[in-house]
Amino acid sequence: MKILQVINGLNTGGAEKLLLDAIPLLNQQGVNVDLLILDDKEYPYLKELKKMKCCEIHTIGGGNIYNPLNVFKIIPFLKGYDIIHVHLFPAQYWVAIAKAISFASCKLIFTEHNTTNRRMKNIFFKYFDKVVYRIYNKIICISPEIRDILIKYTSLNPKKFEIIRNGIDIQKIKSAKRIDWIGINPTILDTDYIIIQVAGFRVQKDQKTTIKALSLLPKNVKLVLVGDGDLRSELETMAKSLHLDNRVFFLGIRLDVPNLLKSSYISVVSSHWEGMPLAAMEGMAAHIPVVASRVAGITELVENVGVLFEESDAVELASIITALIRNKDYYNEVSNRCSLYSQQFDIKKMIESIVTIYEKLSKS
Repeated sequence: MKILQVINGLNTGGAEKLLLDAIPLLNQQGVNVDLLILDDKEYPYLKELKKMKCCEIHTIGGGNIYNPLNVFKIIPFLKGYDIIHVHLFPAQYWVAIAKAISFASCKLIFTEHNTTNRRMKNIFFKYFDKVVYRIYNKIICISPEIRDILIKYTSLNPKKFEIIRNGIDIQKIKSAKRIDWIGINPTILDTDYIIIQVAGFRVQKDQKTTIKALSLLPKNVKLVLVGDGDLRSELETMAKSLHLDNRVFFLGIRLDVPNLLKSSYISVVSSHWEGMPLAAMEGMAAHIPVVASRVAGITELVENVGVLFEESDAVELASIITALIRNKDYYNEVSNRCSLYSQQFDIKKMIESIVTIYEKLSKS
């Protein structure tokens, strides 16, 4: 059984991080898994996967991932694998079209990582979305909410959908050692309270609300932003305009996130929408409070475990952070809840479920 994972690229993001963690484990389970990327830029995740030498990494040559001609570059790869497992748009479209016009015999799986996207609100794309989803043999949803939304949106048979929750390497996070913040930036003191947000710099992740909240907090509260993306310069300008450039630290894409989390005081997930954010799960596993926006894809994960605030409400976010800093008993209560709850997200459970689907589909 040969499996090809397909994704736009290995830039920063939850789906990308999931593949970085999952591919080596799948191969350890005896499943022959390779990777095809549309964007072959040498991002840190891609460099790390190459260093592991755990799979063949193919590329269609870079260029514009939204170019429809990518369909013809993908077709040759369909014939060498039993199952093609796709993540994210536009790879979702190009693989489905390539299968339809090539009549390849491989089976297709698509993992839906989000509760919503802009295509759902576009009349033109809504029609093509339904056609594309229909081409896939199985659609994996990372939460029950996503499954329910897609069943209604696509009108497809519910049997086409499977729920497999995201997983994280619990042991790696729990065993991670704390870092010395001064080694990263000498202006970060041992007495500072470090707020961390791990996310790509794009509209969905809403770092702006976290930066605004920081402006309402004491000077010994500092914010570490881990990630990169198109909005980085805009966020840096915003921090400077609020006179926070000495309290907001942009660390870029990092491979030592478990260490950074273990060295932080609070993890913030301030997204406008999500599927099942790895950042929240990893924060919980690091035994620190997770404070997150009350939106679809997050509420179900964090409610009654971490602390939720209303979407884009910087004042409420600042108030919650203040309460956690001032009340040590409350802080310990939340962090203990998070740590205990995180145990159910062990990546080994996710791998077992994926392998089961591969085996069933290959025999059908």
